[in-house]
Amino acid sequence: MPPPRPTTQPVFLLRFFLSLALISPLTAAPDFIHEVVPILQQHCVECHTDVKHKGSLSMNTEESFRKGSKNGPIFDALHPEQSTILKRITSEDEDERMPPKGKGLDAKAVGIIRSWVLAGAKWEPGFAFKPAAYEPPLRPRDPVLPIAVDQRSNPIDRIIDHYLAAKKLPRPAALEDAAFLRRVHLDLVGLLPDVEAVHAFLADTAPDKRSRVVDGLLANKTAYAEHWLSFWNDLLRNDYAGTGYIDGGRKQISDWLYQALHDNMPYDQFVRELVAPSPATEGFANGIKWRGSISAAQILPMQYAQSVGQVFLGINLKCASCHDSFVDRWKLSESYGLAAIYSNEPLEIFRCDKPTGKTAVPGWLFPELGTVDAKLPKAERLTQLAALITDPQNGRTPRTITNRLWQRLLGRGIVHPVDSMQSPPWSEDLLDLLGSHLTHNHYDLKQTLRLICLSQAYQSKAESSAELPQESTYVYQGPRPKRLTAEQLTDAIWQICGTAPAKFDAPVTRQAAGQAAPAKPPMVRAALLRSDLLMRTLGRPNREQIVTTRPLDLTTLEAMDLNNGEILDKRLAEGAQALVARAFASPTALATYVWLAALSRNPTAEELRIAADLLGEKPAVATTQDLLWGVLMLPEFQIIR
Repeated sequence: MPPPRPTTQPVFLLRFFLSLALISPLTAAPDFIHEVVPILQQHCVECHTDVKHKGSLSMNTEESFRKGSKNGPIFDALHPEQSTILKRITSEDEDERMPPKGKGLDAKAVGIIRSWVLAGAKWEPGFAFKPAAYEPPLRPRDPVLPIAVDQRSNPIDRIIDHYLAAKKLPRPAALEDAAFLRRVHLDLVGLLPDVEAVHAFLADTAPDKRSRVVDGLLANKTAYAEHWLSFWNDLLRNDYAGTGYIDGGRKQISDWLYQALHDNMPYDQFVRELVAPSPATEGFANGIKWRGSISAAQILPMQYAQSVGQVFLGINLKCASCHDSFVDRWKLSESYGLAAIYSNEPLEIFRCDKPTGKTAVPGWLFPELGTVDAKLPKAERLTQLAALITDPQNGRTPRTITNRLWQRLLGRGIVHPVDSMQSPPWSEDLLDLLGSHLTHNHYDLKQTLRLICLSQAYQSKAESSAELPQESTYVYQGPRPKRLTAEQLTDAIWQICGTAPAKFDAPVTRQAAGQAAPAKPPMVRAALLRSDLLMRTLGRPNREQIVTTRPLDLTTLEAMDLNNGEILDKRLAEGAQALVARAFASPTALATYVWLAALSRNPTAEELRIAADLLGEKPAVATTQDLLWGVLMLPEFQIIR
């Protein structure tokens, strides 16, 4: 490990560590929706939800769960290992043990609940154990737009202006030029604007300069593809190393995916090629062939059903792969029906890992749109399924992906969480608008991104992190701040310092067929590399499971690695050496460059004074490294506002 940082670092840089009071526990938490909820639903909610609150304990909502019973909280936040809930589910006293019926929880269930509690008993925002009262529309809809106010003609703004006016809420303040430039670069291509771009944009007085920036970024095929590659690798659980790749139990789709993004393949075609796969795309459909014994819900056809449902339709079929779902309306037979479309042989239905003796009938989740002919060969069944998922009358597919894009750009989905499309949106009109806009524009995702980025809603200041309301009472009041991803932070360091590696790991062709090689090859991006420990610490998943949103909370391990981690220390040392070698005219010139390159603004007089004091008359590698570390630890750098 590198030695502790010197004490010469500016006081203002230590603001970062004030956030450590909010860090989440180091213990890894199980998936709340897919692992914890089924256990609570099966064993607890009969007695502790709705109006039936035995022992005065209600588990209807997170608030009532944390409140506990008349005897006090069942979860101890300061000492989670001493939580009453753990004592009750592990007690050998039948009068005390919960649940009171049967033999209690098995060892696996106890382990899941214990891990959940020790990790802070984190609840999915907005989730409640209540019967679903909302069924989203299936067909697409073109909403009637409200009258434009103040010449705000973007249809997104027309809907949101009406929404805010109805709730007597003010419009969020407009984003300044420099902040907009930084945000839109990071959102669309994952890179910081270079210093020259910042200077040129701030000097430009043309009224269309923002739209020209958006169009220019979307036209940069390589930068766009290599940024959105991380988004889709997470969603399609594609990676360059890890479980299954060595023993042949998993297959990459990297080259196809990269080319599809580079060429801006229409989304309906993109979906069809994954649902009814070719050899180039079958890695997603096949999933992971796990070694050793597995549950019936983990066999390849069931993985296919779960993956297709989650990624393209925003449906959780994992619970319904074991029994009728506890969290929404999906049935075991429906999950197996979707899986049977992909199965090479008759598929017996298992309920909670026990065979039922029944054979699944290949079937589509929304028969009102059409059906899959169970008698056809597998390839033809898949072609029919792909056509149904991308049918113009299936509004679910475009709503799901445009909701994901909105969440990616504005920090929170119109439907939240993004995998729970059975939940009501905060604006049905906005969700329908984005879905219909995508289909009307021939499923061009870049056109949807352009529409969002050119709206005043996107070009507004983000809400304050300290004032964000509870999800259960969410009302849209503007964009939400977003953390830099592991790849964005890594790329930013290389971009600022000019120290990107020379080679990449992804088996992709960076130049499209027939495209002339550029005079200067593009920077190697973190998205094209196998993840290292730092990237994994910063939230890049192993991609053995589908990941649709990365964690937003700072963890203890992240704080440690950002403070004194070996990988970051080495990376910043290399960057400092490269910056010193550039021989800036003065310490203030070096500091000004770092501020512009990292934050897209000049340093204030006080910041410049502190930086100059730190660097001294002749910046050395060590002091330059400290300057880099201090600036990169600022919330202003780490958060996209």
